[in-house]
Amino acid sequence: MNTRADLYAADLRTANWRKSSYTANNGNCVEVTEIPGVAGMAVRDSKNVDIPAARVSRGAWAQFLSAVAGESFVPVEM
Repeated sequence: MNTRADLYAADLRTANWRKSSYTANNGNCVEVTEIPGVAGMAVRDSKNVDIPAARVSRGAWAQFLSAVAGESFVPVEM
């Protein structure tokens, strides 16, 4: 089994997307969903839902959330 291939092969057309609970009321939102049948999560921009979603394992998602909650996540400025 190739986990990365499985994450990207999953069909998200009927996924149950939900907006982040930290979304401000300014239109800058992200949506997340569990990937059906695969131990993964998908993240997308709610304003650009036609752009492919980023997909990660549930473990990677949990590490990301932990880093953000613990304030140890440092975003890269572009």
